[in-house]
Amino acid sequence: MTTSKNCMPKKKFKSLGKKTVYANKPSRDILEVFDNQHQDALYLVPLLCHEFTAICPITGQPDFAKFEIVYVPRIKMVESKSLKLYLFSFRNEGIFHEEVTNRIFKDLWEKMQPKFMRVIGDFSVRGGISIKPLVQNFAHDVKNQQQQKIIQMLESWDRTKSHLNP
Repeated sequence: MTTSKNCMPKKKFKSLGKKTVYANKPSRDILEVFDNQHQDALYLVPLLCHEFTAICPITGQPDFAKFEIVYVPRIKMVESKSLKLYLFSFRNEGIFHEEVTNRIFKDLWEKMQPKFMRVIGDFSVRGGISIKPLVQNFAHDVKNQQQQKIIQMLESWDRTKSHLNP
C-alpha cells in the first residue's frame, strides 16, 4: 500500500468511498485495517461511538450505549467507516452488555494486534442500573517502560476527554 502527498492510504477498501451497505449480522469480516504510517511512534488512537444499539436478549428491548475504544497501534489500524458499519451491525443482535463489549474487543484485537487496547461500553440505565463493562490488555511483548508511557497517555486522555464535545 502506498500513500499520496496528503498521507491517505491508497488501498481498495470495501466500504470507504462507496455506497453504504449495512450488514444484518455482526462479523469481524466487516472490519478493515490499513498499515500504520507511524510505526516508530507511540501514540493513542481514541475512537468514540455515541450511537450504539443492540437488543436485550431476554426482553427484546433496545439497549443504547456509547463506546470508547482506545488503542496504541502497532502495524495495523482500523478504518473508521468499517468500524462504524461493524458497530451498527449489532443493532438487531440480542446480546448482553458484557458479551458485546468483550466481542468488540476481541474482534478488533484480532484484526489489529495493537500494543494496547481498551474498550468501554457505557450503557444507558435500565431498571435503575447502569452497566459499564471495560476490557483492556497490553500485548505480551510490550515492555514495562512502554506500558508506563501508555498509562501516562491514557491518564492524559481521560482528563482531556471530559472537556471535549460529544
